[in-house]
Amino acid sequence: MHGPAASGWLLVALCAATGAYCLLRMRSSVEEQRRTAGGEALMGFGMAAMAVPAAAFTPPSWAWPVYAVLFGTAGLHALWAARAGTRHLHHSLGAGAMVYMAVVMTLSPGAGQGHPHGGSGIPLLTGVLLLYFTGYVLVTGVRLVPVAAVAGDPAPGAGEASGWGDRPELARACRLSMGIAMVAMLLTM
Repeated sequence: MHGPAASGWLLVALCAATGAYCLLRMRSSVEEQRRTAGGEALMGFGMAAMAVPAAAFTPPSWAWPVYAVLFGTAGLHALWAARAGTRHLHHSLGAGAMVYMAVVMTLSPGAGQGHPHGGSGIPLLTGVLLLYFTGYVLVTGVRLVPVAAVAGDPAPGAGEASGWGDRPELARACRLSMGIAMVAMLLTM
């Protein structure tokens, strides 16, 4: 997207690290977790690629339509998966937001020479997406706040042999990071 280079690189690092962790989560023994982690890895790496500052790299004009098709396909896949669980609706909405940003970049006058400057996109749609993802970040952040353990109760997950890929709090932190990145990217539109 566009904005100060330092914040762009921080966004790239956050999204790439999130994507890398999601790849680790794909080693889970639970099939549903593997599928979800794969979609989230795609989102993380895609967001990292879109957040690279224009001063460092200007993608060719054909890259934005490719992003739109890629995330459109991912969004349709998530929508299809939503038949089994409503949490996939969030993935579909996230992919839709990525399609929206890619289309805006494709149609913006500065897409060929770098990233456009503020005021691009449809303000109402951008606002609705900002409201959704801000709410998502707040709710997800609250879910990460540890609840005081009741005396004598074992800690959640105690006694379970789980690897890094099966830690629900880390998966939530991963989703929170991507939600924060989405808010930051939408704010630059």
